[in-house]
Amino acid sequence: MSEAKGMDIKMHTGAMMMLVLFLSIVLLIFCILKLKIHPFISLVLAGIFVGFATGMPLPKILTSIENGVGGTLGSLAIIIGFGTILGKMLEVSGGAERVARTMLETMGERRAPWVMTLVGLIAGIPVFFEVGFVLLFPLIFIVARQAKMSPLRVGIPLAISLMVVHSMVPPHPAAFAITTMLKADVGKVILYALLIGLPTAIIAGPLWAKFISRKCSTGVFNESEVKAPTPDEKLPGFGITLFTILLPLLIMVSKTISVIYLTKDSMSYNLVTFLGNPITALLISVFVAYYTLGLSRGLKMKDLLSLTEEGFKAIAGILLIIGGGGAFNAILIDSGLGKELSNIMTSLHMNPIILAWLVASILHLAIGSVTVAMLSAAGIVAPLMTVYPHLSPEIVVLAIGAGAIGWCHVNDSAFWLVKEFLGLSLPDAFKSFTAATLIASVVALLGVLLLAQVVAM
Repeated sequence: MSEAKGMDIKMHTGAMMMLVLFLSIVLLIFCILKLKIHPFISLVLAGIFVGFATGMPLPKILTSIENGVGGTLGSLAIIIGFGTILGKMLEVSGGAERVARTMLETMGERRAPWVMTLVGLIAGIPVFFEVGFVLLFPLIFIVARQAKMSPLRVGIPLAISLMVVHSMVPPHPAAFAITTMLKADVGKVILYALLIGLPTAIIAGPLWAKFISRKCSTGVFNESEVKAPTPDEKLPGFGITLFTILLPLLIMVSKTISVIYLTKDSMSYNLVTFLGNPITALLISVFVAYYTLGLSRGLKMKDLLSLTEEGFKAIAGILLIIGGGGAFNAILIDSGLGKELSNIMTSLHMNPIILAWLVASILHLAIGSVTVAMLSAAGIVAPLMTVYPHLSPEIVVLAIGAGAIGWCHVNDSAFWLVKEFLGLSLPDAFKSFTAATLIASVVALLGVLLLAQVVAM
């Protein structure tokens, strides 16, 4: 009798906890979409609501928020800062245009959709989605016109590859943040993400664009608004640009591979671990970029200082959103809601990889922000790591990233950027870009599930 009563109380508590979680997500969505409150403030408000609703002591709520923000940003603020510098140097030097132009000349304009997929995967590593798309769009328009090809066939592959990198490959902020939160190895995440990202970008990019371009029409472009191509002599060399872009990834992945063959706590092991740490790897890459894309091309140190300060201005909002996500996640854990959620998720007997993907996908559909969706999803599925101790954290990171790629629609700024730049009607934007993100999300999930069979779980 008492055992049955205890079960009833437990079920009642679990149901109440899930109601609190549901209401907190509704509050988050309402604040962002309806009240137009900044996501950082909305995340903190949602966290405070969870604290109140679960009966946390008031001082504990504030302590959880402080610890959540500080613990999440920690080294991440440094890494995002360094990554921003790399992106800024690539932008001002014309490096992205150089990579695109050289690859187009080598592979031919008729293969432009495939080229732009590769360019997006490479050039998108140090820059945000919006920056990469705006930087490369003038080239898309010129190539599409010369090859007598719909800009949609060239633009969608670029947009999808940029979105894949943005959602899955560190050092992009959201991808790196959840890598840190879930204690995954950043080198493995990069390696696995690129392995999955290439076929994902190809299927949802060139292949889908070729099919859907016959069913959509692009609008009329105002050529006066399209930036003229930069003279070839003013662009950096292809080889040195490619090396500069890929250097941080090469260092971090090399560390992941090297430590397998080194004796732990040896001098060599400690040195490789130090150099391969994301902070050190990105710091080295920043100084290399300062020289290869700056000083060697006539810029002075005062110019580099100005560019660095200009780049930092753009990341304040991203840092605060990530900090807010950390606060929300900390409240979920400290309130006990995370543990209860873990128990319920386990009772569903759903594949944890599919569950992580589904949570991130639903949150992106509702909120419209890849960053917020990924951070919130990481907080919700993090308790699963204790239930499934053999579950690879790298696989969970990729599952969340794969889920966040999909459902890019009217509440996401990326949707409007692609729609307006490609001159698409609203229905055609749904049929082309939104559908492409859904295809990419599903293909990436299949890739993660396949990879999970190889990686020890």
